[in-house]
Amino acid sequence: MEIQLAEQALGLYDLPRDSSLHLVSRSENEIYRVEAPSGVRWALRLQRAGYQSKKSLASEIDWLVALRRDGVVATPVPIAGRNGEWIQSLGESRNVVVFEWENGCAPQIEKDLRQCFRTLGSITAQMHEHTRTWQRPEGFERFTWDFEAALGERSRWGRWRDGLGMTKTSLDLFGRTADLIRERLLRYGSGPDRFGLSHCDLRLANLLLSGEEVKVIDFDDCGFGWYMYDAATPLSFYEHLPEAPVLIEHWLQGYRTVRQVSQEEEEEIPTFVMLRRLLLVAWVSSHAETALALSLGAEYTEQTVPLCSAYLRCFG
Repeated sequence: MEIQLAEQALGLYDLPRDSSLHLVSRSENEIYRVEAPSGVRWALRLQRAGYQSKKSLASEIDWLVALRRDGVVATPVPIAGRNGEWIQSLGESRNVVVFEWENGCAPQIEKDLRQCFRTLGSITAQMHEHTRTWQRPEGFERFTWDFEAALGERSRWGRWRDGLGMTKTSLDLFGRTADLIRERLLRYGSGPDRFGLSHCDLRLANLLLSGEEVKVIDFDDCGFGWYMYDAATPLSFYEHLPEAPVLIEHWLQGYRTVRQVSQEEEEEIPTFVMLRRLLLVAWVSSHAETALALSLGAEYTEQTVPLCSAYLRCFG
């Protein structure tokens, strides 16, 4: 059914009729590689019904276009449909966008990523600086990734309490961790120097390495959040690995070449790592049918237990 919708969407663009479609990933949306017989490729994103409004999707594109235009970072280039619009609609509930294909490979965690994280830190700081000065278009609309949206009862990616393999002991441990995260973030605050428009999902799968260049893709979850949360998202699904603290240090080195980080901001990064980790425990459960969630399973919840224990010992 979804592939039929994607094929239907192709007819809304001035692309070769004999182009082929290949599913690349399925998460909040479905991403297809469109390939013409000549070898030219595009990326087609079929939006999940109800996840983003058309105005929110337009705002995402406005920002990523501005980032590329202003020389901040290489971002996807949207392609207009036959009607001249970037966003195409299939009925009332499904929206489609097509981007030029960006060459590059996603960083692999088993590689030496220290330089990658330093570069990413610099790029992230430039993105944060851009959002503070960029004049957003009228009607700009994006998610807000505060505590309630991440870990509250009506959290956007599901409830951490429903994590796969959750036990009575882990429920209690995760609950105390979530309470401490909430308490610390209330003290930390969300002033304009700490909280603003940011990518909010800079996981390795959303980066492309092309030579020494780091490109940033998939702005589908960009929104208003804590800037230091972007220090945690590149470690998504790998927060438990022993090299995680070292990679954060290299990210900070790069970030500080562009933007200052106060001691209080640096000290709160472990809170954002735990915020992200519990959010992903919920995501794995609520997206259990996806290939990534199936590969992680209940083990991801189990690997979170020692992280929560260590966080409570350090900050509780």
